[in-house]
Amino acid sequence: MGSIMGKAMDENLKKNQEFMKQMNQIVLERQIQMQNQMREKQMAMMVARSRDLFQWFGAFYATYAFAAIAANMKSKGKNKAMVAPLLPLTFILGYQYDLAYGEKMERMRKEADRVLDNESYLLNMPHGLPSFETIEAGRQKAKLDSIVNKGHDIFL
Repeated sequence: MGSIMGKAMDENLKKNQEFMKQMNQIVLERQIQMQNQMREKQMAMMVARSRDLFQWFGAFYATYAFAAIAANMKSKGKNKAMVAPLLPLTFILGYQYDLAYGEKMERMRKEADRVLDNESYLLNMPHGLPSFETIEAGRQKAKLDSIVNKGHDIFL
C-alpha cells in the first residue's frame, strides 16, 4: 500500500515541478517582453526628442541665417562677422538632422554591436556583477551605519 502512495506522491511531485518550471518560463518571457517594450518606448521618445530639437534648432538657424545674410547684404559685405557663425551652426544643424531623420541611430546601433562583439571587456561592471552575498553585505553595512548615525545624533 505504501509503495502505491509513494508512486502517486512522486508523480504529483514531478507534475508540480514541471508546472513550476513552465510557470517560471512564462514569467521570465513576460519580463523580457515587458523590458523590451519599455526599451522600445524609451528609444521612440529619444527619436521624438531628437526630431523636436531639430525642428527648434532648424527654426533658430533659418531665422539667424536670414537675419545675418540680410545684415551682410545691407552693409554691402562689410559685416562678415554676422555671417561667420553660420559655419559651425551648419555643422550642428547637420548633426541634428542626421540624428533626427538620418541614419545616425543605425550607425550607433552598429557601433554598439561592434563593441559588444569585440570590446565586451569595456562593459564589465566595477567589482563584477553583484551577488547575493555582496548585496546582503551592503544591506547589513547600511543598517549598521544607520544605527551608528542614530547613536551619534544622540550625543550631538
